[in-house]
Amino acid sequence: MAGVDGGRGALRALADAAGESAPRRPGDAEDPAIPVAATVVLLRDGAAGVEVLMLERPDRGSFAGAWVFPGGRLDDADRRDDDRDDDAPARRAAARETREESALVVDPAQLVPLSVWDPPPGLPLRIRTWFFVAADPGGQVQPSPDEAVAARWMRPADALAAHGRDEMILYPPTWVTLHGLRDHGDVAGALAAVRLVGRRSFETVARRGAEGPLLMWQEDDEYDAAAPPGAARHRLEVGALPWRYTLTPG
Repeated sequence: MAGVDGGRGALRALADAAGESAPRRPGDAEDPAIPVAATVVLLRDGAAGVEVLMLERPDRGSFAGAWVFPGGRLDDADRRDDDRDDDAPARRAAARETREESALVVDPAQLVPLSVWDPPPGLPLRIRTWFFVAADPGGQVQPSPDEAVAARWMRPADALAAHGRDEMILYPPTWVTLHGLRDHGDVAGALAAVRLVGRRSFETVARRGAEGPLLMWQEDDEYDAAAPPGAARHRLEVGALPWRYTLTPG
């Protein structure tokens, strides 16, 4: 598989950084100095449930060897003078990158916002990424040779299982997104659920827990190290395979 060593090296660096993440401050999630990217989770109905389009990155550049959804950074051309925030530019970038990387054409206006991921402060590479979902627009997937070495429609559960067996490199936002889609029986139900919940915000901190590195989000009672302990959890433990995701109310 292309880029396995480089991709795993990048994930090891992420794990090693856990515990060194700077504390979050008000405004971190809107910091204009952080580059913005956008990605589209394309869904289609398969014989055994929802399938997602995954692209394998080449063994160079960002996310070398990882399996990702089509997407990339915003260009200047994605922005307009009347844009009030990053929503519209992210939609344009997501549609453009999907076309460039897979040859599939999606309408930016039809993209359903899923989440925005803001990386831990203090890490050397930080990119704020918008995730959208959309139904497969139809057409033949033709991966761009410069952007992907393979393309597969996969059930989310199968991708997670392959990652757990160390057969597929996934980054945490991709992993958590697949985890959230794994139980949907059809595309209509998945899109309806995303619309009902609305766009989620993942303002990430990295910590080193008792069993190794972990990523935490706002709903976790230990998200603020200075806060009193509680029972609510929203975290992903990334120190060993398979990763462990916990989302429980207090």
